Amino acid sequence: MEEPAKTPEESLKEAAERIVGEKYVLRLFVVGMTSRSTRAVANIRSICEAHLTGGYELQVVDLYEEPALAQSEQIVAAPTCVRRFPLPQRRVVGDMSDTGRVLTGLQLGGHR
Repeated sequence: MEEPAKTPEESLKEAAERIVGEKYVLRLFVVGMTSRSTRAVANIRSICEAHLTGGYELQVVDLYEEPALAQSEQIVAAPTCVRRFPLPQRRVVGDMSDTGRVLTGLQLGGHR
């Protein structure tokens, strides 16, 4: 008998359990390789390296390549960065150039 399909939350929880220690899991949604998308990727990587060194996992998702994720993840604007773990999820929209806004919006590294 087959096991029932896992919900995204169950899959995320399993992934989180495999992570040793407190590791942030981030997903950045972009649309193509526009200057805004490229800037958002560079900015979020810079922020993560400066504030979460070794304590994060970043996945960049191009919505041109995976358009179904826009609906399933409820993405209405890009670039959008989603902190998937630790829960609850947090989101920031924009090119990620305002470091304070990103840290506070995603509640990264103790920023609230």
